[in-house]
Amino acid sequence: MSINKPKDDVSKATLTGGCLCGEVTYQVNHQFDNFYICHCRQCQQLTGSAFAANIFTAPENVTWLSGHEAISNYNHPSREFSNAFCSKCGSALPFLNKSGQSLIIPAGSLFDAFEKIPDASIFVNEEAPWLKAGLSGEKFDNFPSKI
Repeated sequence: MSINKPKDDVSKATLTGGCLCGEVTYQVNHQFDNFYICHCRQCQQLTGSAFAANIFTAPENVTWLSGHEAISNYNHPSREFSNAFCSKCGSALPFLNKSGQSLIIPAGSLFDAFEKIPDASIFVNEEAPWLKAGLSGEKFDNFPSKI
């Protein structure tokens, strides 16, 4: 008798992810070192939001399944800052940091649920001034009827 695990099983050893348009897909092993919520100004600009949620793992912990040629990279000229994204839809994708020491996985690019919770919020001195007020605002499951 086999037991089917629920689709949202977070104990999976291998996770998949990719971009919004589906052009780029990848898989990683659930062997994560650190998970940071980064509030730096550069992460705000890259995401268009208040922070980035980045998981750090070993550089070799990625297998590109499709669309690797559609990935564009950006390396900041003066800071230890990089980014990778789908050239078709702009979604953030895993990338090696400039030193090559870590693979950084944008948490939102993972399709599968995972067990790692954030270890810390970093660069909190650059936190968006509207974040706390926004998090305490009214909540909707979908767009509010006012839109």
